[in-house]
Amino acid sequence: MKQTQLLVIGAGPYALSAAALARERGIETMVLGEPMGFWRQHMPDRMFLRSGPDWHLDAAGVHTFLAYLEDRGIQPGAVDPIPIGTFLDYADWFVRQKRLEVRQQRVVTVASREDRFEATLGNGERIRADVVLAAPGIRQYANVPGWAPALPPGCTAHTCDLVDFADMAGARVLIIGGRQSAYEWAALIREHQAGRIDIVHRHDVPRFERVSWKFVDPHVEQTLRVRGYWRNLPRSEREAISRRFWEVGRLTLEHWLTPRLAGEVIRLRPGTEVAEASPAGDGPVRVLLSDGTRLEADRVVLATGYRADLTKIPYLAGLLGQVRTSGGFPVLDEAFQTSLPGLYITGFSATQDFGPFFGFVKGSAAAASIIVTDLLARN
Repeated sequence: MKQTQLLVIGAGPYALSAAALARERGIETMVLGEPMGFWRQHMPDRMFLRSGPDWHLDAAGVHTFLAYLEDRGIQPGAVDPIPIGTFLDYADWFVRQKRLEVRQQRVVTVASREDRFEATLGNGERIRADVVLAAPGIRQYANVPGWAPALPPGCTAHTCDLVDFADMAGARVLIIGGRQSAYEWAALIREHQAGRIDIVHRHDVPRFERVSWKFVDPHVEQTLRVRGYWRNLPRSEREAISRRFWEVGRLTLEHWLTPRLAGEVIRLRPGTEVAEASPAGDGPVRVLLSDGTRLEADRVVLATGYRADLTKIPYLAGLLGQVRTSGGFPVLDEAFQTSLPGLYITGFSATQDFGPFFGFVKGSAAAASIIVTDLLARN
């Protein structure tokens, strides 16, 4: 049985950022997961990021995305918007620069034993650790409308499970949702010669213009300076910040989508939602919208976002009786630690206690700093 001080489960931005800083600060660290696995397997190759070049993984501020571009002789303006492949190359470069060893092993279970943790891997190996940092990917949190499971699985998919559009030629596609993923998937599907695309969402058609995420920076900086910053804000302030986040990130979409959505193939249906949906044997899906419109679709794409539900993380099942939750989220202290001492959870799962910024790459370096500072204080 192997032993370590810190076991990091996951290898996305939050896991890599925390593991790198922990290792640099002298904490024996083991990382289990596939580096940037969700990004590689559940995001399309031709996807672009909404962030700017100032978002990065390094809490030490050395191996940043801008440093990677400089190392490669790339001007920041040459990657605007940033292709997902470029950021994945940066993440690989970051892992090499930090000399991180990431073991691509699946964690089956984690148990708490005598004030320590024991993880069992898919190959039967067991690892004991003083501390566990879980950084679950959001795929398990995919939000699916109640009517969707009754449809044939071959014609219905959440955006996180639809990254290959080769079979979309001539198809009638219904996209549910009105945020960035809905419209970007519509653009990608249109570029694969779909016959018709209907985009259905409850709110108005979003604006398409260049936006700045700079308003996020002071809140992330305050989280670093003031313990419990987000949770201690008056409710009215949290709601105002969340509205701003919604307006910039949800009601305003990227300007570079506009030319890719032009033409008669895409039909926008704002102010509506699905009232009924039913399979039609081996034929198309029949859909009734809330405004009375009836549609037939060969494919239904669920751009319906994500909703935290810690019970959907299989390896945590044995610990959930000891972990307080609220609305599907873990209840965390000011350092991302759960009610089970020694178990920390970061990333999207932490957004209820730390704010919406911590569901994006922007928050990864700050989360790493807070967690590692707390770990060092334990010694």
